[in-house]
Amino acid sequence: MNVVITGGCGFIGSFVAERFHKEGHKIYIIDNLISGQRSNVTVPHKFYQLDVEDRRCDAVLRSISPDIVVHLAAQVDVSTSINEPHLDTQSNILGLVNILRAAKNSGARKVIFASSAAVYGPYDQVSLSENLSGNPISPYGINKQLGEYYCEKWQELYGLDTLSFRFSNVYGPRQGSVGEGGVVSIFMECLRDGRELSVFGDGGQTRDFIFVKDLVDAIYRGANADVTGVYNLSTNTETSVNQLIDALGKMTKAPQVKYLEPRQGDIYRSSLDNTRVKRDLDWVPIHSLDEGLRQTYEWFTASKQIERPAGQKKKRESGRSKWAVIKPFVENILAFAVLAFMTLYATDILLHTGVDFKLVYVILLGIIYGTKQSALSAFLVSGLYYYESLNNGRDWLSLLYDPEALFVIAMYLFFGLVIGYVSDKYRRENKKIEAELKKTEEQYQFLKEVYRDTRKVKEELQRQLINSKDSIGRIHGIIKQLESLEPEEIVTSSVGVLTSLLETSRISVYTMNQTDYMRLMIKSSDAGFDLPKTIRVSEHSYLQQIAKGGKLFVNKAMEAGVPMMAAPIFHEGQIVAVVAVHDLAFERLNLNTENLFRVSVELISGSLSRAFKYVGITRSDRYIDDTTVLKADVFLQLLETKAQAKQQHNAEYVLLGFDSVDMPAKSVADRITPSLRESDYLGMIRDQFVLLLSNSNVAEAGKVIQRLRNNGIATRVISEDEVYG
Repeated sequence: MNVVITGGCGFIGSFVAERFHKEGHKIYIIDNLISGQRSNVTVPHKFYQLDVEDRRCDAVLRSISPDIVVHLAAQVDVSTSINEPHLDTQSNILGLVNILRAAKNSGARKVIFASSAAVYGPYDQVSLSENLSGNPISPYGINKQLGEYYCEKWQELYGLDTLSFRFSNVYGPRQGSVGEGGVVSIFMECLRDGRELSVFGDGGQTRDFIFVKDLVDAIYRGANADVTGVYNLSTNTETSVNQLIDALGKMTKAPQVKYLEPRQGDIYRSSLDNTRVKRDLDWVPIHSLDEGLRQTYEWFTASKQIERPAGQKKKRESGRSKWAVIKPFVENILAFAVLAFMTLYATDILLHTGVDFKLVYVILLGIIYGTKQSALSAFLVSGLYYYESLNNGRDWLSLLYDPEALFVIAMYLFFGLVIGYVSDKYRRENKKIEAELKKTEEQYQFLKEVYRDTRKVKEELQRQLINSKDSIGRIHGIIKQLESLEPEEIVTSSVGVLTSLLETSRISVYTMNQTDYMRLMIKSSDAGFDLPKTIRVSEHSYLQQIAKGGKLFVNKAMEAGVPMMAAPIFHEGQIVAVVAVHDLAFERLNLNTENLFRVSVELISGSLSRAFKYVGITRSDRYIDDTTVLKADVFLQLLETKAQAKQQHNAEYVLLGFDSVDMPAKSVADRITPSLRESDYLGMIRDQFVLLLSNSNVAEAGKVIQRLRNNGIATRVISEDEVYG
């Protein structure tokens, strides 16, 4: 089945992915990688980097059509929920509702929600059961309790099965240092790095630690069970912090411990009752605390790596951001310096061009950088204008009242501010358009990827449908082998049909007549599959049951030496053959296989009856005069069928040639027929009689040769080359 895991790159999610993949399911992961890491997931999967509150999750789930959604993505830090409750609500409520909605729209069968022991809040008692009312003391616990309520109501309103697990303190490999089991990972990091352990309080406070692999096993069982509602997921065992430290000391040298003041609001004792989950999911935690801690410590030790100097990348990025701020001012000052030099020392050139380069400078800076730099450039050129006027013999006082000077300054300021404003507006609109285009492009690429994944799934399903042994197309192709009007071809094809449909390699077909004996017509060529050429009905109770009742036999008692299933083939109300299945895989011993065998035998019976009727209608075209001697073309076609049966199923046959026989065909047939079986055939090729002995070897043919010799007819074994000439 298809399984979607939100937060699948995280601590618990990666183990969930491994467990479902191990059981043969397809894994799809949604994770924003804020706390998770792609390296945590080592099994094949399809990854989508999205926040769970992103509306695009709906398109993802629609493309996947998941059977199960395991919702683990969450904000798990209690202190963050207290300091920034809106962030906790965004992830733990809006994200959950978005996933519930997407799961319903995609046709998912069940959603499993990761709740928390935080919903209980402070209780004086321990071994808290699910029927206790919650009293959470943090936004994290409040939102987890509200999440359970959403799941419950979603099931009532929309019919989507939901299962909420209240996790106790989970620990194990790949765990970070935040969340409810973080004390284990924090202690592990301290032990690994040789640092002392910090304990808030006296160390007597207890927690219910559960190993991640035990927790994942319960999640997997919950996905495959019919249970819904709220369940505690815990060991129902109190472990104090001091006991935890003692257990860690067994794996390495005793750690140094520093006891600090208790933290306000910490619950002293905590343990969850797991009676209901053990009963309803047939689950128990199998890892002891020592075993779980050992595996966790081994992972922390093996995963220690030299971290690259933190902040280098940030420093480079910070340097680039500072330069981006300073760069316009530097370029503005440099441009002004060039302008000032030209104004003061290249006056003749500027006058000759007749262009006000001060105004050009203001306009260009406004167009390139916007209002800030255009205002600065206007201020600079105004100062340059005054300075230039003073060098020409003007005084400050006259310049302040000179209308021409004021007009020039106003013009610089006006163009600077207007050009800067227009440039800023254009830049803002352009950025807005670019952002929308980028968002649209991202949406397009995302939908394109979803479409590509959906197409792959569709193509895979089509291949499975075409190649599946139980598909309509596959069955039609197999049954088509029975579309023949030659009884021998149908009998030969029946072995291949049943082999393909029932996935077995041991099929037999015996002819049945009014005597007590049945003759083997054909069987599978499986190595070691030997059957007697002739059997007596009276010696086998299952054959007597079939002969008497004409119904399907199933070896429900698993009796040795008896076929697993056997069924009669009818023609005109009479049993003419019995088809038997001698071996079946254990998983195929079910009603579906029984019904498939019954229907297949009915199809074979129908095909044989149709073929026998055809033979009867075309008798004059098949036989010489009014005899049982086949004409050459019919006999050669029969011989070709026997050759194919020998190649496919190792079905033996022998050809006998006659010495000179100077008798009419009818006389020969009358003398030979009493010595033959119903599965033997007499034909005439190039005016020579040929006898085909079905399912016989040379040694058995010798007995037939002797019987014919006693009737005055001499025969000998011949090859097919002699027949074809």
